[in-house]
Amino acid sequence: MEENKKRIDKKQLALVSALFLLLAIFVALAILFGGDGKGSIQPRYKDFFGHFNAVSTRVSDYSGGSEEDFIAVCGLAEEMLDRYHKLFDIYNTYEGVVNIKTLNDKAGEGPVKISSELFDFLEFSKEMYTLTGGEVNIAMGAVLSIWHDCREAGIKHPEAAALPDMALLTAAAEHTDINKLVLDKENMTAALLDPEMSLDVGAIAKGYSVEKIAEAIKNTGRSSYVIDSGGNIRAIGEKPDGSSWKTGIKNPFGGEHIYTTELRDSAAVTSGNYERYYTVNGAKYHHIIDKDTLMPSSYFASVTIIAPDSGVADALSTAIFNMAYDEGRALADSLNIKVVWVTPDGAVKTN
Repeated sequence: MEENKKRIDKKQLALVSALFLLLAIFVALAILFGGDGKGSIQPRYKDFFGHFNAVSTRVSDYSGGSEEDFIAVCGLAEEMLDRYHKLFDIYNTYEGVVNIKTLNDKAGEGPVKISSELFDFLEFSKEMYTLTGGEVNIAMGAVLSIWHDCREAGIKHPEAAALPDMALLTAAAEHTDINKLVLDKENMTAALLDPEMSLDVGAIAKGYSVEKIAEAIKNTGRSSYVIDSGGNIRAIGEKPDGSSWKTGIKNPFGGEHIYTTELRDSAAVTSGNYERYYTVNGAKYHHIIDKDTLMPSSYFASVTIIAPDSGVADALSTAIFNMAYDEGRALADSLNIKVVWVTPDGAVKTN
């Protein structure tokens, strides 16, 4: 009898052990495929390269939809990235494309027929100029090109790095009047009336393009996607479990993220002094130029905008970077958007 009982105990022990093993495997699979165990899904993603000076643009799918859906969304995103990149390029021309460089090359030569997509973008850019009191101005190209050339030369030959001549900058600033960008919607044309002016759309183009891609994805009925274009984040919808995404704001001084915020069908865009810069006599000079001083703005180390529209967020991140805190906060509060400021001494401010 005792012998039979021992055999039964051993069988029960083996059964319990097997059940625990199966449970462990189930939990492991739940973690692998279910993320946090609350219905979230490990995302699929695809990276695209060579657009808007971003290291890459990543499209991530959290929806749990089919592979065919994901492939279709990625195809749509890539096609739009390529198209907008060519339209907004200020350095290169492309066969069959009338772009920003085309307009710059034809400055002072009269109206140029353009696509509705480019027209809408230029119209949006003028609206952002008005909204920000001129703090973001795509007509600053004459000034920005001087800084660009000095920065590129300084990066290539650090020992000879130099600041632009202020007399040159001041002369170039005479050709930055956005009112001399004339748009004719009826004929779908644009004209730069000043032959010495040029457009530089770097402060707006990436965010605007990301927003257009987000709108196109939403119009297909898909949700729970995230686009990350060089740190310009656009969340489409929410996670499948109804929660928001958390995104960290980069510490301009290195190390861990300096602040964390949540996104739900909205964008987070940062302008900072830590990415595109060069060094002259031990001092760093970044690419965000103050229209009043014609020098790199020194109010903040970074400014992050959290807003429903990525294009607006991109424009405002540049504009508010160029504003004193009180002025920038007043603008942000009037628009009901969240801003995270990081000061040159590392302090974090929010509204």
